[in-house]
Amino acid sequence: MANIKALVVDDASFVRDLVKRTVRNSFPNIDMEEAINGKKAQSMMSRVSFDLILCDWEMPEMNGLELLRWARQNDDYKKTPFIMITSRGDRDHVIEAVKEGVSGYLGKPFSPEQLSGRIVKALGSKLKGAAKVQGSPLQDAFKSSASLLTGGQAPAPKAKPSAAASQSASLLAGSTPAMGQMKQAAKKAGAAQGAGKGVAEVRFAESTLKCVIKAINLTEIKVVSAREQNFPGILDSAVVDLELEGEVARLNGYVHQLQAVDKRMDTDFVSIIIRFVDEDPQKMEHLSKYMARF
Repeated sequence: MANIKALVVDDASFVRDLVKRTVRNSFPNIDMEEAINGKKAQSMMSRVSFDLILCDWEMPEMNGLELLRWARQNDDYKKTPFIMITSRGDRDHVIEAVKEGVSGYLGKPFSPEQLSGRIVKALGSKLKGAAKVQGSPLQDAFKSSASLLTGGQAPAPKAKPSAAASQSASLLAGSTPAMGQMKQAAKKAGAAQGAGKGVAEVRFAESTLKCVIKAINLTEIKVVSAREQNFPGILDSAVVDLELEGEVARLNGYVHQLQAVDKRMDTDFVSIIIRFVDEDPQKMEHLSKYMARF
């Protein structure tokens, strides 16, 4: 019987299902519940005690950072592990979350191993004790996360508060190529395939593609990328970064189609269709504005 209770908070049902499935596969002793936004989560957390919060940042009504602030001001949740799982992986947002007391930060899209590692680190001895009761699935999760969490090294000395936040941002979020660099890398595909509708950076759990946009609407985007890059698989999670007037919209989705641009085995370019899964009105508004400029 489950003895750890976790709450998944995300406005996209596709993402909630993905997180729940990943957690259940690795940690059968964790009982999962879900909320569509921070306001709903706040209501549930006021009635039920949760041991772990897995939360998105960008949501209508109440976002993830607002929920985190509320949790840290609530006696029942001051020390409850709170992991932010979001497409907002830039350094400034990570530092902001660290200052508010986030326990862990995981960028979308993520691999099962990455999510398992964050959970093991957040729950620590509580989860390890449960692993002894539950058996091999949890033991395997601990083994696969060991190098990620410790690296076989002794604990590093404490850094100064300001430096700690910056270091946490680097470790938790990592860095992504600048939009300017991405545009330069996409020139090759753009020149070969004719004028597109702009450029986009498409992020996957293990790679990032620089792409030329060929078509876009409110439900999906079609991009072309040079074959020399590492490609995902069908149904893999993705985040599409679109820049408009200095702001970057991060749209969650999954790979719906992969297709060679030319009808030959040695084609230099691959076409990818990403289906969007976001249900956030603010993101849809940004996407509409992006589409309107073409």
